[in-house]
Amino acid sequence: MKRSKLYGNGDKMKLSNYRAWIVLAIDVYLIFTCNILVFLPNYLSGDIQMFNLVMHIILLNVCVFFFQLRFKTYDSLWRYAESREYLVLLGGAGCGYLVYTAINLVLDTNSIWIVRGLFGMLLALMAMLTLRFVYRLYRFRFTRYSGAGRSQVAIIGTGTAGVSLLHELVHNSNGHYIPFCLFDDAEDKIGKSVFGVPVKGPIDRLPELLADTNVTEIILAIPTLSPERRAEILKVCAKTNCRLHILDDPLMQLERPNASLAGSMRQVRIEDLLGRPAVRLDNPRISTFLRDKTILVTGGGGSIGSELCRQIAQYGPKRLIVLDIAENSVYDLQQDLIHRFGSKLDLVIEIGSVRDYNKIDRLFAYYRPNLVFHAAAHKHVPLMEHCPEEAIKNNVFGTYHTALAAQKYHVEKFVLISTDKAVNPTNIMGATKYLCEQVLQGLRERGQTEFAAVRFGNVLGSNGSVIPLFQKQIAYGGPVTITDKRIVRYFMTIPEAVSLVLEAGSLAHSGEVFVLDMGQPVHILDLAENLIRLSGYTPYVDIKIKEVGLRPGEKLYEELLTKNANLSRTENEKIFVEQRQPLPYDQLSAWLNALSEALEQGARSHIFEILHQLVPTFKDPEEVNRQAEEQVRQQMGEGSQQQETDYNAIGA
Repeated sequence: MKRSKLYGNGDKMKLSNYRAWIVLAIDVYLIFTCNILVFLPNYLSGDIQMFNLVMHIILLNVCVFFFQLRFKTYDSLWRYAESREYLVLLGGAGCGYLVYTAINLVLDTNSIWIVRGLFGMLLALMAMLTLRFVYRLYRFRFTRYSGAGRSQVAIIGTGTAGVSLLHELVHNSNGHYIPFCLFDDAEDKIGKSVFGVPVKGPIDRLPELLADTNVTEIILAIPTLSPERRAEILKVCAKTNCRLHILDDPLMQLERPNASLAGSMRQVRIEDLLGRPAVRLDNPRISTFLRDKTILVTGGGGSIGSELCRQIAQYGPKRLIVLDIAENSVYDLQQDLIHRFGSKLDLVIEIGSVRDYNKIDRLFAYYRPNLVFHAAAHKHVPLMEHCPEEAIKNNVFGTYHTALAAQKYHVEKFVLISTDKAVNPTNIMGATKYLCEQVLQGLRERGQTEFAAVRFGNVLGSNGSVIPLFQKQIAYGGPVTITDKRIVRYFMTIPEAVSLVLEAGSLAHSGEVFVLDMGQPVHILDLAENLIRLSGYTPYVDIKIKEVGLRPGEKLYEELLTKNANLSRTENEKIFVEQRQPLPYDQLSAWLNALSEALEQGARSHIFEILHQLVPTFKDPEEVNRQAEEQVRQQMGEGSQQQETDYNAIGA
């Protein structure tokens, strides 16, 4: 038999298991006491007898608590009570009194019992409500100002998300956070309070207003902020030494209906600091381009390849074939796609290497893909400096094998994932990716397949990228290592990069190289310092930043790809296209033969020599960095001269 919620379970029940009974007993006592006080003058004057008084109070209690139990008034936790719980309490009391009155009318008793009983019931209700209010106030004060190990937190935002989060934190006595204050820019809200928590502001004064407090954590609870304003607020928060959390978009709660708002908070991501909106490249052409097509993605288990597969799957391809040599990452992708799309997606996983031409040829012959996205590559710059032969085998010859098979089996379009490091390369990885682009130029006029390459810069959160490394180092307590404090990089997110790839594929016609406008560059040192501050630590005090020197083949300053005079803007203002001249196939064959001979000889010095011959813009990183430093010094000098001129003009 199912027990009532008023009963606890187990042989050794604590007092907390009897709370409902205790509250009920207190309410019974209050009704008895209040009615005794109300009827006392009548008793003293001899109008009523004590026996009748006790019987009427018992009747009133029975009527009232019959409805209170029916309405499940005592199933509520009064520390969390809201208007509904109070209305239920009032409703139970009102219904009980009406039944009590009806019984008295039927029995034709003296009207004094009905009138005085009403006053007694009202007095008891006031006492019951007062007791509950006092209890709630005590719980609120107790949970707000006590609790070892709990962190005082400031919430930025008094909108729906911020107030909902505050409500949850205020009523969670076992939670990690104690709300200290809210922040907002709205003048009509500053100085007010929500659930007893003061609203301060404006947000730009946050470091000043929190300077002498015990607040150790900040929660940004304005999901509708523009990326620019979010970046500004994060810079303000970085001046505090508080750990920062960001509340996810409330729409995400639809996917987790039972999850708490506090559980939806996340750490700061680098894209939050970029200060620019995410590039959206959603074009109806993409749907036409992908729908009902058999699509092959090489390197599908990697960061870019896996996101390509996820986005492609949304457009309803006829079949999606994923090729990768790393079975663990491909297995994870497979399970993710099955979970997301189930039987709606015809998914095929193939384990193999693009180095193996026979394997590639068999796959193309069997599946006959319409589209190929070639993401398979070795990309780690320092590792490829030590293993140049592997970069050539995988990047150059892997691309050649795949592109050749695509042409042989009449693939409609072949899209190569390239990199900004192919522009004036200073390392093996960049040089081989430049040659990958040239492979497409050498094959483009030998068949009907349309080739295109897509270049982009550093991808946030990709395997081996700097941001996960920084976050891991901060979690370990430091030091955070940067190669050089002067390094500047352009960043984009993985979804942005993949959107560019898909858009480029839909636009491709004849050997184009597509480039994304990536906004303003970011100093790696600033990035490291901000991540440390927003993790609640002080750079150089709590977490050291260690400069370890440039890695082999590394540039100080990545070049702005969209500055190239050969680039022209497409119909999408964020995408540029570089038209390339075809490479004679005989020349491509000569290059590949030279590389093959160098690989057979096995001398890495000879491999470097051949690459410098084949890639005219391939320079030593030391030379490029010296030139970049000289340009920066000249720019700084020109800036100083201009500042002096402006100063003299003001004085005049």
